[in-house]
Amino acid sequence: MAGDRARARADRGCRTRRDRAREHRGGLLGSSTRRGGATGQRRRDAQARCPRAQIVAADPARDQRAFSPIVSRIEQLAPGVQIIRPGLCALRARGPARYYGGESAAACEILDALAEGDDLPGVRAGVADGPFTAEQAARATGPDAPVRVVPTDETAAFLAPLPVTVLADDELAHLLSRLGVHTLGAFAQLDPTRIRDRFGPRGQRLHALATGADSRPITARTPPPELDREVLFEPPLELAEQVAFGMRVAADEFISGLGAHDLVCTELRVRLVAERGECSERVWLAPGSFDASAVVDRVRWQLAEAAQNRVLRGGVAQVRIEPAAVDAASAHQPAIFGPGAEEKVHHALSRVQAMLGHRGVLTPAIGGGRWLTERQVLVPWGDRAMVGAERSRPWPGSLPPPAPATVFPRPQTVDVTGAEGVCVEVDERGALSAAPAQLVEAGRRRAIVSWAGPWTVDERGWDAARARRAHRFQVVDAEQNAWLLICQDGRWAAEARYD
Repeated sequence: MAGDRARARADRGCRTRRDRAREHRGGLLGSSTRRGGATGQRRRDAQARCPRAQIVAADPARDQRAFSPIVSRIEQLAPGVQIIRPGLCALRARGPARYYGGESAAACEILDALAEGDDLPGVRAGVADGPFTAEQAARATGPDAPVRVVPTDETAAFLAPLPVTVLADDELAHLLSRLGVHTLGAFAQLDPTRIRDRFGPRGQRLHALATGADSRPITARTPPPELDREVLFEPPLELAEQVAFGMRVAADEFISGLGAHDLVCTELRVRLVAERGECSERVWLAPGSFDASAVVDRVRWQLAEAAQNRVLRGGVAQVRIEPAAVDAASAHQPAIFGPGAEEKVHHALSRVQAMLGHRGVLTPAIGGGRWLTERQVLVPWGDRAMVGAERSRPWPGSLPPPAPATVFPRPQTVDVTGAEGVCVEVDERGALSAAPAQLVEAGRRRAIVSWAGPWTVDERGWDAARARRAHRFQVVDAEQNAWLLICQDGRWAAEARYD
């Protein structure tokens, strides 16, 4: 028996019903769209079928965090759950079927329990002899019949019309399609000996799946220990010092619980809930690991920040602390001479951030893009850098290293003239009307002693509203200052300076 959940929510606690799809390398990994957005579909095709769908980047850690409560709820009814991947799990059907009076009844009981008090679109289940067949049975269900049972003697017939792409092996699927084999039934009819000789153990394994002979056992997971702590305040508390005082015992128990498993917390998630339902949630980082006093400090700082930004409009009714990341305690033994300089800096900056707000202390990170202002990403202190454009992607026309030390927030308007004092122009082919001789910057004339360029940057030619064509130059003035200049539509600007 296997259940498949369309991973719609971007993070824990999200209750939106907006259509969403998860993207990785241009293809969809999962979708909650009711009008399209199949797994594996290209991004543009999915947006054409559902223009209002929101595309979010794939994040396995986020998906696992969102799926973990669902698995815990399943384990309350039927233990022995194996997580295949976030959104897909499997368990043995024999025990639940005996208890609930049948395989279909057990699956319906689990689905009904998951549907209570939560919005989980697309929850479905399949029952078969193996996890692979059960997964395909779950995907073949519909809104009116969310459970499908495939009897043992009908397994091969059920799998036969399915495309070979369900085997999740692009190389094999492409080769089989070139040979005229498009379905699992046609693949199952091939000689197993030749399949083994041609594709080895991997092909032999996939051929067995196509025939319905899935011998993979269900490996039940070991539920993780309960490491989080939750404190309820009745009546709700208004003062941050009162909340911090009430968290001291919970913080000690939190650290002791981690120590009992030889673990330390390196990332702490703090969730504050006010009496009217407002919520403030944040992950705090530490240069080493958290102790009880550091946990209480983070709660106090987050309360101060939430009060300053008016996130919580009433008293605090609930505080929840849980480890977002843990590490072995042996790797975080305290130093002989006390905390190091990095920990003191982290403590000081976190304190300043608590007084100024979440974005009061920012650190720079480098992202992807063709223009330097796009590549500069400012990240709040203690947060991980989440850049919209990845540096690893190819960016034709981007500036090669070394990067300039000073990047202007907005390109500064300058003039570049030739020897006769006439502004230098660049035609469509990149030819200059004259050699650059002078740079006029902030009313000051600087003689140009050397220059290089142009390097043309042509982007988004398919979009008239966002299309841009510009030419980059590197020039050195008489004072040995190096500049990165841009010429666009006959106008010059300084993008950065090499210090």
